Amino acid sequence: MNDALRRSIYRWIHLVFSIPIIGYSYSPFEKLPDYAPTVRYVAVPAIILSGLWMWKGHLFRRLVTSRPGAQPAQPLNYTQ
Repeated sequence: MNDALRRSIYRWIHLVFSIPIIGYSYSPFEKLPDYAPTVRYVAVPAIILSGLWMWKGHLFRRLVTSRPGAQPAQPLNYTQ
């Protein structure tokens, strides 16, 4: 899967899971208890995770897919 297709999938996930928040915002006050658990426990976490993945996913992938046996960069010592 190439990067453009992956970004497109994450964008669509982000947009589709934001639809219940719009319904939650504009629904009558009496129907809010029906939408609340879905929005709180499904939609908002999915939006947050997909947004974070689109924003900082490259750092997580770099951390997870590091080369085996690779040493982390050593800090420079300027106190000589």
